[in-house]
Amino acid sequence: MVLKKRFSYRWKLFIPLLGMLWTLAAVVIVYQYMHEVESRGEIIRKQVDLISKRILDAYTHNTDLRQYMNFVNNHFTKELLDDASLCVYDTQTGRLEYYAGLPVIQDFSDAAVRPEIEDAVKFGKGEVVTKDQDGTIFFYKALKSEDGKIIVHTSVPYTVQVIDALKSNSNFYWILLFIVLTATIIAYYSTRLLSKNISILRDFANNAADGKIEYDTSKFPHDELGDISRQIVKLYTEKSEAIVRSEREHEIALHAIKDKALTKKQLTNNINHELKTPIGVIKGYIDTIMSNPDMDEATKARFLSRTQENVERLCNLLSDVSEITRLEDGAGNIPVAEVDFHDLVYTIESDLRVSGLAGNMAFKYDIPLDCVVKGNAGLLSGLVSNLIKNAAQHSHGTEMGLRLVVESEKYYTFSFYDNGGGVDPEHLPHLFERFYRIDAGRSRKVGGTGLGLPIVKNTIEALGGSVSVHNRAGGGLEFLFTLKKWHT
Repeated sequence: MVLKKRFSYRWKLFIPLLGMLWTLAAVVIVYQYMHEVESRGEIIRKQVDLISKRILDAYTHNTDLRQYMNFVNNHFTKELLDDASLCVYDTQTGRLEYYAGLPVIQDFSDAAVRPEIEDAVKFGKGEVVTKDQDGTIFFYKALKSEDGKIIVHTSVPYTVQVIDALKSNSNFYWILLFIVLTATIIAYYSTRLLSKNISILRDFANNAADGKIEYDTSKFPHDELGDISRQIVKLYTEKSEAIVRSEREHEIALHAIKDKALTKKQLTNNINHELKTPIGVIKGYIDTIMSNPDMDEATKARFLSRTQENVERLCNLLSDVSEITRLEDGAGNIPVAEVDFHDLVYTIESDLRVSGLAGNMAFKYDIPLDCVVKGNAGLLSGLVSNLIKNAAQHSHGTEMGLRLVVESEKYYTFSFYDNGGGVDPEHLPHLFERFYRIDAGRSRKVGGTGLGLPIVKNTIEALGGSVSVHNRAGGGLEFLFTLKKWHT
């Protein structure tokens, strides 16, 4: 199928406008020509009427009509109308007294065939326009004198040649032609300017269809249509960018959902793995005791002690899993209040002597009085306790401490440190991962759940702070964490 060649928007706009301009010009020319024809005919009739009235006036004043008719005859033949005629008839005798040009009728008795003469006899004047046998149109007029004794009869050929003999001023047509040509040029460039926006918008639409979002809007002219075009490009660009952002955010959200699902799956698998060991040990000891009723008391007490240790380990594991799940799922719903961090650490330090949480390590703190933070007392107690417990179980040092190192307008920065052996650098990025153990066997032996440091990290982040860890230059680990100040 052959597609028809399409006209551009510019030509669709220009051609009808050009047609209207030239049609209007043609109508004006035709109207002006017809008006001039009518005007020239009217001039001829007036001239003839004037000559007729002059003859009647000369007759009224007893002037010799022969001399006047000679003048008229010369005027007709030299000036205007070779085929015109002017006749003076005597109404009483019917004779043709005087004439100029060729008489239409020779005798007044033929007046019955001339309606304009009949009207002149009856009403004093008569006129008619008729077509001759050869197709020439004539204007006939008859005027009767006041005393009714003579009738002046005139005939004028009403042809284009005769009418064109009266020269008109042709400047009108030249001026009209100039105006139309000027309007055509203006229309050409105006439609070109108007179609420029359409062409640029078409290029933009093609680029948009090809996925090219950016477009140089400076190409649009600085007018109303150009402003509308720039707004269209702006709206399209903003919408395209919004779609791209939405897709990117959607991908990020999907990735976060997948990561969270994967994390929960890993957490579930790790919990199952961690539960198997204490449950297996508990079951083994109980089965052994139940299958040996004659077991001596010392062995039975040792087995029951081991069973109790694994039950406590199982309880600690379940408690830590519950704590970390609460922090992850309800971080935005944790109630916060004004907490005096100095008093909280002082209370924990006082309880260490009874709980034995620090083991054989000494605990020191340097927290100024009135160090008020925005937090949750229970979570902050668990945070400090987990750091102490982690140092006591894994640092192999003799001393640990907590101190304020930096104070800004919005945050306190604290340092928790120990003087132990630290860890190899490759383990540092993984210390806050769930169930990550540098020495898995030893960690389980000392009763660690592998969730202490992840709980620390989640607690600090849930309260709007951050935490990091590194090896100290003098040995041991240092945890740097921030907490928000309480502002009244």
